[in-house]
Order: sequence, then C-alpha cells, then structure tokens
Amino acid sequence: MTFSFTRRQTLAAAGAAAAVATFGRSASAQSLPSGTIRMLVGYPAGGGTDVMGRLIAEKLKERTGANVIVENRAGASGTLACDTLKNAPADGTVIMYAPSAATVAQTVTKKALPYDLEKDLATITLAGTVSTVFVVSPTIGVKNLPEYIAWLKKNPKKASFGSTAMGSSTHFFGVEIGQAIGVPLEPVAYKGAAPLIADLSAGHAPAGCGGLTDFLTHHRGDKLRIIAISAPKRATAAPDLPTISELGYPKLASEGFYGFYGPAKMSPAIMAAWNKELRAVLELPDMKQRLIGLGLEVQTSTPAEFAQRQSRDLVTFAASMKAAGFQPE
Repeated sequence: MTFSFTRRQTLAAAGAAAAVATFGRSASAQSLPSGTIRMLVGYPAGGGTDVMGRLIAEKLKERTGANVIVENRAGASGTLACDTLKNAPADGTVIMYAPSAATVAQTVTKKALPYDLEKDLATITLAGTVSTVFVVSPTIGVKNLPEYIAWLKKNPKKASFGSTAMGSSTHFFGVEIGQAIGVPLEPVAYKGAAPLIADLSAGHAPAGCGGLTDFLTHHRGDKLRIIAISAPKRATAAPDLPTISELGYPKLASEGFYGFYGPAKMSPAIMAAWNKELRAVLELPDMKQRLIGLGLEVQTSTPAEFAQRQSRDLVTFAASMKAAGFQPE
C-alpha cells in the first residue's frame, strides 16, 4: 500500500498558499460565501470533536458575521461526513472538521470507501495534534502502568480493553501496549467514547483506549484514570500524565491530528479565505486555551503543509496497523 502527495495536490495547495499571502483580512472575509455555512462533524453531539467544532463555529460567527452551524453526520467511524463533503457544493458553504481517526485511519483500514481522501477532499488547515490514551477503571485500584501490569498478572482473564473505534489508533495503541508489556490485550469494540466511559466508571470494563480529547475531563472527574499517552511529549493540558516513551516504550509513540477540509473542487481563492479565517480563530489566545483544555495541541498550517502531514501519516499508520496484526476490512 503506497500513498503520495500528488502533483495535482501540490499545485492546488501551493496556489492556495500563495493566495493566502495576498489576501488581507477584509478581502478574506469577502471571499467567504454569504448565507449559512455548514461545518460537518462525523460524530454525535456532545463528543470531543463536536464540542471543539461548536467552539470554533461560534468564534467564526463572531469574526466573520456568517451563520456557521455544526451539522453532525455521525456514522461509519466518521466517514459518512467525508462522503457528504465529497458531494457538497465547492463554493465554500460546506467545510468539515475531522480527526485523523476519521480520515487517515479509515483510508488505511478499509478496502473500499465511497471517496478518495487525497483526491476528493481538500486540506484547508491543520487544527492541532492529539494523543491516544490508555485508561483504566477506577474500580480496579491501579494508578499507573506498572501497577496495571501487576494487576493483569493477577487477573489474566480480564486482559481486555475497550476501543472507541476499532481499526483506529484507539485500537492499535492498546494492542501494541499489550505486545510491549508481554500480556496480550483483547480489544472490545465500543460505539464511541460515551458508552466506554460509562462502563469504565461502573467497573464493567477494566481498561480502555481513546482520544485524550474524549477522556481528559473524565480523568479529572475520577471516572477513569489515564495511565499513558501516546504523544512523544507531555500534553500541555495535562503535564502530569506520563508519555509512553517515558514509561519505557518509545517505539509506541505517535499522535493524531485534527484538521479542516473542503470539497476537492474548492477554488484556491475560497480555500485561502477559509485558511486565513480558520487559522485566525484557532490562534486566538482564549480559543487556544479552551482547545488545549480539551486536549488539543493547537497547531495550524498552510493547505500544502497539512496535505504533506496527512500523506506522511497514511504511511506511518499503515505500519502501525501491520504491527497490530490488523488486516484491511
């Protein structure tokens, strides 16, 4: 399986980047479409992606005066929103906010999708990076990874973990941790973070794996305990949480991303306008702090930089999938 940053993408993204440099703030705002703007989110209301999307949408309303609404297109691990975007008007009235779990992961783990990520969706800007975390139920009485390993050896029949999305980093990270500690961990599929959090809190699931943005608030509320994060460095929002590298497993270090997309046929001028407005909102000090508090390490980019990051992640995620022994479905 190979992925490449195509010449067509390079030229389109470079054109958008050049347009970004020449558009002033007023010109940028004027290039955005009038009327209602739909921000697609591929997950149910109330989840981490939805909460972030609504915060950003509200700031966009304030900055541009546009009527920006979040439209939840939940289903198929986030790919329903991607398919909706592929067929949306390319006039800038529809954009999508999505994590790499819905874009990169699904492209790698699915044999067939109704769209081509690199051909049908245009990268607008990176929004930030996010860690996958491994968590345990507060009912099993462990506080860190060494204690969890000791607990597993005493409770071998409970060597399982809930995954918020099978075939994603929240599946592979847990499997790879089991391989690294010498105790195979069986993944159990959950339909998102909410039911997994409920089972962890009640003691029905001993452990779980998901995104930091989904679990951080619940960690602080003692509904679960985060014992490892996948990022190569500690999270700004939770500097007390140890990285998997610090715990002795540097080869497992990885991080996903969140970003904004448009339909592939979006013009360079409209893409440039969206890039400018979205980056301005994401980099507002108060917005940045709120997103960091949710577990997102805010980081913006040009369309070309985002496309290049995505292409690299397609390759590294394929390697992670192979290491976890997972075959495309």
